[in-house]
Amino acid sequence: MSASALCLEHLKAIEPFNHLPQERLEWVCDRATSLQLSKGDYLVKEGDLTTTIYVIASGRLGITRQSEGIAMPIGQHEGPGYIGEIPVLTDEPAPVTLQAMSNCQVHSIAGADFLTLLHECRDFERVVFRLMQQRVRGLESFLRGREKMAALGTLSAGLAHELNNPAAALVRSLSEMVPAIRELEKMNMLYGQTNATEAESAEWQRVRDAGYETILKCGADAVTVSDREEELLDWLEDYGATEAWKLAEPLAQAGIDIPTLERLMAPWRDNPTQLHDMGIRWLALSFEMMSMIQSGQHGAERIATLVKSMKSYSYMDQGAQQMVDLHQGLEDTLRLFAFKLKQGIKVERDYDATLPKLMAHGSELNQVWTNLIDNAIDAMGEKGTLTLRTCHFQGDARVEIIDTGPGIPPEIKSRIYEPFFTTKGVGKGSGLGLETVLRIVENRHHGTISVESAPGHTCFAVCLPLGEARTTHRP
Repeated sequence: MSASALCLEHLKAIEPFNHLPQERLEWVCDRATSLQLSKGDYLVKEGDLTTTIYVIASGRLGITRQSEGIAMPIGQHEGPGYIGEIPVLTDEPAPVTLQAMSNCQVHSIAGADFLTLLHECRDFERVVFRLMQQRVRGLESFLRGREKMAALGTLSAGLAHELNNPAAALVRSLSEMVPAIRELEKMNMLYGQTNATEAESAEWQRVRDAGYETILKCGADAVTVSDREEELLDWLEDYGATEAWKLAEPLAQAGIDIPTLERLMAPWRDNPTQLHDMGIRWLALSFEMMSMIQSGQHGAERIATLVKSMKSYSYMDQGAQQMVDLHQGLEDTLRLFAFKLKQGIKVERDYDATLPKLMAHGSELNQVWTNLIDNAIDAMGEKGTLTLRTCHFQGDARVEIIDTGPGIPPEIKSRIYEPFFTTKGVGKGSGLGLETVLRIVENRHHGTISVESAPGHTCFAVCLPLGEARTTHRP
């Protein structure tokens, strides 16, 4: 189907064009270019530099925005209507992708002609900006939701990564403990049939308990344990212990030495039954079981610490405002980014221990630290030094987040807090992270944020009043 020319009836059915005088409508129709879109055709792609307004005479356009490599639907635009004013009025790339969801009759108007109409007709201008404001708010609302979901996804991935190892250690320890207990019970029954003296049994228990203490206190360093393990392995093989290689490690970790084994095993050296080395295996298995308990306990403690950090990070079970420890908030945020920091980023801390707690919206401040730390990690390409510094500054609490990345180009430094402005590729950033930081710091906490940047050193400094924060509503 061929494209038909733009006619007056099309324009008169569309706000704000219905505010234009007859002669200007005719002027627009004469200068418009018509095109026909088939279902699936793209009209504009996100990131395109476009200076065209599109009048949709008929059909339906789908509006999408890239997020983490996925085209997320934002809405639809059905004719009669118009679209495309945001990049024309802001000189920015197209913030969304427009794709035909049905056959569409579209007419294009040059951006320069559209601007001429704005300057000539006040009613036309007023309606254009009102409609653009509504669209920008809708886009901003969508992106804020996506930003929060993306942040939640990042933190969830980090938390899952950090929980995986201690959870696996706990499961492994518990699963191995049952067969170990059964084997120890069997050994105890066999030993009970030997008519051993009370003194002999007490000596075995004394050596075992001393080994427990060594394991729980993590007594020896890795090199000492390794050397001791080699010596024990040679002795066990000479003694004729079954699977000596399995016994040497737990005995070495428990601090058992060869003279102790010589003394304990002297009565059993010539015994031809399984009692020949059962005492050694009893000790080794007892020490293994204690190591399992210790590993499981460490895993459970690590899980509890992470859960506590997440709860503190979100300030669950607390009011909208509470007394906030800035250092605790920074540390909670760092724990949730541990999986990223392990890739090659060194963290340095320079905390002023004299900083008092301050009344603040704790979960929102943690959003600030999250955005700034995440940006710093991205800027450094996951390799560099991240410095966190706190201090008193002109009656305020000052928090500095410093990275060794390439720095912010001077030509864009003044724009970094603008909504939707981002230097990241399409789908990689919403351009709302620093804008959110600015809102939380200035509007919610009456603080200030500043940035100093040069290659190898970028410092975002947040200053927060130490007095009681006033309750405000986010605009």
